[in-house]
Amino acid sequence: MDAAEEIMWKRSFHSVGLNEILNAVGVPKGSFYHYFESKEHFGVELLKHYINAATTSNTSVLLCSELESDPIRRITTLLESSIGKFQESGGKCPCLVLKLASEVTDLSDPMRVVLAEGMIAWLKILTSVLDEAKLKNLLPAELDASAEAGLIRDLWAGAIQRAAICKSTEPMRGALTFIKRRLALMEPKAYSDQLV
Repeated sequence: MDAAEEIMWKRSFHSVGLNEILNAVGVPKGSFYHYFESKEHFGVELLKHYINAATTSNTSVLLCSELESDPIRRITTLLESSIGKFQESGGKCPCLVLKLASEVTDLSDPMRVVLAEGMIAWLKILTSVLDEAKLKNLLPAELDASAEAGLIRDLWAGAIQRAAICKSTEPMRGALTFIKRRLALMEPKAYSDQLV
C-alpha cells in the first residue's frame, strides 16, 4: 500500500493505471483481483490504510501531553511540520486525502464515504485537543471546540490547496499565523486584558 500511496500522491488516482500499481507493488494481475474486486475497491482500501496511519500519527502527536504540555502549541507544531513537508516535496499537497478528495468524491461514493470518515476522525482529534485547552484555561470554557476544529480544518485545507496551486508556502504560513492569533486572542487572560 505504501508504494501505491506514493504513486497516487505524486500523480492522481485516475491518472495511474492498474499496471503501474501492480508494477510498483510487485503483484501479478491475478493476485490483485484475489484481494480487490476493482481499482475502486483498491482505492477504498488505499484510503483506509492512509487514513488509519494518519489518524494514529495525529493522535500520538496531538493527544500526547508528554511531548508538549500546551495543547495549542501541539496543533501549531503539527501545522508547521505540514509546511515543511510541502517544501520538501517541491510544492506538492502534503496530504493524500486532500489531494484525492476533489478527484474522487463525485465519481466514487465508497471512496467518498471513507474520506468522510477520515475527516470525522481528524475533527474529533482536533476537538479533543481544543477541549483540553479549555480545561487548561487556555481557551474560554464556552468555546464550541467542535465548531472551532471545523474552522481550523477548513482554513488549513483551503490554504494547502492554494499553496499547491501557487507553488508557494505563503497561503499556509498566512493561515498558520491567523490560527495562532485567533487562538491567542481567545485565551481567557488575553481576552480579559483587552477589557481593561
